[in-house]
Amino acid sequence: MADTVLQRKNMVESQIRPSDVTDRRITAAMTSIPREAFLPKQLASIAYSDESLTLGPGREVLSPRVLAKLIQLAAFEATDSVLVVSAAGYAAAVVAEMVGKVTALLPDQESATIAGSGFAASALSNAVAVTGPSEAGWAAQAPYDVILIEGGVEQIPDTLKSQVRENGRIVAIATNDKIGRAVELHKRGDVFARREGFQAAAKTVSGFTETKPAFVF
Repeated sequence: MADTVLQRKNMVESQIRPSDVTDRRITAAMTSIPREAFLPKQLASIAYSDESLTLGPGREVLSPRVLAKLIQLAAFEATDSVLVVSAAGYAAAVVAEMVGKVTALLPDQESATIAGSGFAASALSNAVAVTGPSEAGWAAQAPYDVILIEGGVEQIPDTLKSQVRENGRIVAIATNDKIGRAVELHKRGDVFARREGFQAAAKTVSGFTETKPAFVF
């Protein structure tokens, strides 16, 4: 227990604070929430390393530094209802410390079970884990003030866009070019205004790959 407490403190002091993460809600949440509780047991020993963790094809947990900066870009408010699309429940747990309600959309039941246990252990009664295709979102709790996608996107399906309320936002890492960029897409009517944040590398999340036209001879 003492070792993981120290590891979390070191993660915040050496990875998060030096990366221009100034939102104290984020550093407080990442200091208190056990990241290893939301990962498969075989990855627990490297839970606090400064690297992304691959859980499977199209399933990646962002490094703590990149995740913290992405959450800061989202600029959450205390009353927000949020959908977090992720490969694990850790990002949703951090967000849950900052907002009113969080729905964590995970790719399979095993991930959802781990996330649910992590939420309970962290006394996060405002977070719930559900499963389904990432690109479909979770209409049952829509509309959302913010949808946070933990990872890269080449395109965002209309189905997911429709689940954002007016003046709501989608935050993700755009991977359409060689340099990934964190972006905030602000909904105004039928238009999403794009605001770019920081550069970040991320694998494209399953379901968010751009459909490319077939080659015709």
